[in-house]
Amino acid sequence: MRPPESPSSPEPPGRGIHSPGRAAISARHLRTDRWWVPQLATALGLLAFIVYSTWRAFWGLHSSYAAPYVSPFYSPCLAANCPDMPGGADWALFGSWWRISPALIVLIFPLGFRMTCYYYRKAYYRAFWSSPPACAVAEPHASYSGETRFPLVLQNIHRYFFYFAIVVAGILTYDAVLGFRNPAGAWGHAGLGTLVLLVNIGLIWAYTLSCHSCRHIVGGRLKHFSKHPVRYRMWSFVGKLNARHMQLAWASLISVGVADFYVYLVASGVFADPRFF
Repeated sequence: MRPPESPSSPEPPGRGIHSPGRAAISARHLRTDRWWVPQLATALGLLAFIVYSTWRAFWGLHSSYAAPYVSPFYSPCLAANCPDMPGGADWALFGSWWRISPALIVLIFPLGFRMTCYYYRKAYYRAFWSSPPACAVAEPHASYSGETRFPLVLQNIHRYFFYFAIVVAGILTYDAVLGFRNPAGAWGHAGLGTLVLLVNIGLIWAYTLSCHSCRHIVGGRLKHFSKHPVRYRMWSFVGKLNARHMQLAWASLISVGVADFYVYLVASGVFADPRFF
């Protein structure tokens, strides 16, 4: 008579899709579409903007202003090495000791606002970290801690970057208004650059106001909308923008790059700014 076999040691419980009670599917996913295309396109788009903005931030000071237009990367210009912008936001708060590009002082605020944005977090988490790669595709990481550890816990300062983003958008609006001057500073004129700056600031405001933090600030803590009709209408308006937050995020990102590139071309003498009137 054979002795009874010793029971095998139980396997440790799995996680995620391999946890007890889930369907035992050996394949990583059952998707048959090209689910990796959006993630690849997102990564390429973000990398292209990072390369371009880095180039312009470090080597674009000489071509950041073409009267009456100023690049959104360099406004407000807070260093003494800024170009002379009559009537513009060239406030030399940083003295001659600041030797590097003044764009690095300002870009930290719109960059911080976008990096902590809920949509952008989803976009670059998936594109660069595969967390997760796509819907219904298991992520390759063995553990998941969310945004509870450093440095991702710093994403919680998004609301404070939103306040700075409002200030920067206001200054860029002022720059767009200055675009209704001619190169000599006389008012009542407009060129192609004026239109470029107006479209850019319109998209920046739409993206900024569509932010989830803005929606919460406007009406997130209200218990009775009927007692606050004005805030309810504001909340409803922001909610409609919020539904297009992804599209506005990309449109405004592209428009910022286009506006900067246009100023660069005019300032470099590639062509003269076409004037409408």
